[in-house]
Amino acid sequence: MTEAKNRPIRWAMVGGGRGSQIGSIHRSAALRDNTFELVAGAFDIDAARGRAFGVDLGLDPARSYADYATMFAAEAKRPDGIEAVSIATPNNTHFAICKAALEHGLHVICEKPLCFTVAEAEELKALSEAGGRIVGVTYGYAGHQMIEQARAMVRNGDLGEIRIVNLQFAHGFHSAAVEEQNPSTRWRVDPKFAGPSYVLGDVGTHPLYLSEVILPHLKIKRLMCVRQSFVKSRAPLEDNAVTLMEYDNGAIANIWSSAVNAGSMHGQKVRIVGSKASIEWWDEWPNQLSFEIQGEPVRILERGMDYLYPQARIDDRIGGGHPEGLFEAWANLYRRFGLAIGGTRGVAPEGLEDLVFPGVDAGLEGVRWVENCVRSADAGGIWVEYS
Repeated sequence: MTEAKNRPIRWAMVGGGRGSQIGSIHRSAALRDNTFELVAGAFDIDAARGRAFGVDLGLDPARSYADYATMFAAEAKRPDGIEAVSIATPNNTHFAICKAALEHGLHVICEKPLCFTVAEAEELKALSEAGGRIVGVTYGYAGHQMIEQARAMVRNGDLGEIRIVNLQFAHGFHSAAVEEQNPSTRWRVDPKFAGPSYVLGDVGTHPLYLSEVILPHLKIKRLMCVRQSFVKSRAPLEDNAVTLMEYDNGAIANIWSSAVNAGSMHGQKVRIVGSKASIEWWDEWPNQLSFEIQGEPVRILERGMDYLYPQARIDDRIGGGHPEGLFEAWANLYRRFGLAIGGTRGVAPEGLEDLVFPGVDAGLEGVRWVENCVRSADAGGIWVEYS
């Protein structure tokens, strides 16, 4: 891992203000490798509170704005205006803010979901391509090194023919109606703010994207989904869902998305089963990857070791034996966003064409998957052709 040699990208945030856990993660990740420089922000729906927070972060008070529209317009007039913006606001605002940012010629890094409908996602994709701008989506777990190891193992045939994909993100922190006392959770179960789903979009799309990174050659052919609101007040949004999928090569998959898996801390696991061997990754033990060859003892591969494929060592920060976690994974992701943005500025590093990061297509596919799951579930849990 080497630090950026070029000028940092002038960067701003919308949302992620005081008390926002995700906002803190964005800033820590973006600033870690000198790839981005925070120069402006519209951090809060409360203008005064947002301005005060920006000042506390060390921003010029004139660049701590009341809202995103004012910020985009004012920064566009500056010779040193922002070049990229991160969006860390409730789901229902993502499309409008992302569209406005692209129309102002900005690169965008957006919390998922990118938007609520495939039509909206396709509009954002068209805008990004027309303007030559990057749209990144913060599927932050993709920044863990062992995901790249898994991808390389599949590509190199270590597992044989892929047969079964077993995915889950099933935690237990919302097994009761915690939103009644927690405003930061309440909007997630309100269709007006969260959109057409709760756990399918909130947690299910994370392992879905990891599977897309590891298995880029597999395409979903059809799926069947059932969803439940075990905490009845959350209806019509689900707090538990099970999705079965068939791929175009005959492989099958399932995704368990849940916030009511009582006792589970996080519960995000990815298991890929091939004709020769299987691999399994669990985000509570992100530095390890289980490699299970039929008829042989289980092997636990460790992050940062020389026996890994080179792709898994590119993002290594501190060498084997030292545990890395979510902040490092997000920093790896932001570094990739920065490299991709740098490519549009004429400073693309060697090998940029192989750079893997969750871009606008990943955001679109996440929205497409949720849309298909909801369509299946609302029709009684029937098989639907993936479209």
